[in-house]
Amino acid sequence: MGLAMSYLRVPPVLEGEPDPGRIARHVFGDSEWRRRGAAYLFDIGWAWQAMHYLCTGDPWDGRQPEADVVCGGRLLTEDGTDELGMDVIYLSPDRVKPAADFLAGTPFAKIAPRYDLPAMVEAGVQDARRLDDAARDKVFNPAYQGLTEFFRAAATEGQAVYKVMAAGR
Repeated sequence: MGLAMSYLRVPPVLEGEPDPGRIARHVFGDSEWRRRGAAYLFDIGWAWQAMHYLCTGDPWDGRQPEADVVCGGRLLTEDGTDELGMDVIYLSPDRVKPAADFLAGTPFAKIAPRYDLPAMVEAGVQDARRLDDAARDKVFNPAYQGLTEFFRAAATEGQAVYKVMAAGR
């Protein structure tokens, strides 16, 4: 299994700390971060790169704000080799709002035509070979709706978004 992605909404300043790197170490250094942050957590799991592909048409790159939904932001860790054992990507509140607007203004039906399994496999999208035609509506449509709501809530509350990449569970 490949990498899995989780999202966490966090105030831009946490307990008086404005530095995203220190906030990440404080939050994700706690082994109970998932339980403690459950109300502000969204898991996309192994489907993260396919979702990025649907949003942007590319497995890694793309324009802002659509690229910020999955892969965009500032990498706070390097290849999971620091004390956290995971990669953490920080998306500042000023980038969360345009990403939320993109999601709210782009219905899933508009990006769904990019769900082309042979093209996704050829582009090297993680786990594309394990997908089938039904996953578009059973996996990605609900995930897209969940991301839309998650980003809307983060933008409304002026929160930053931390994306955590770790080995799939």
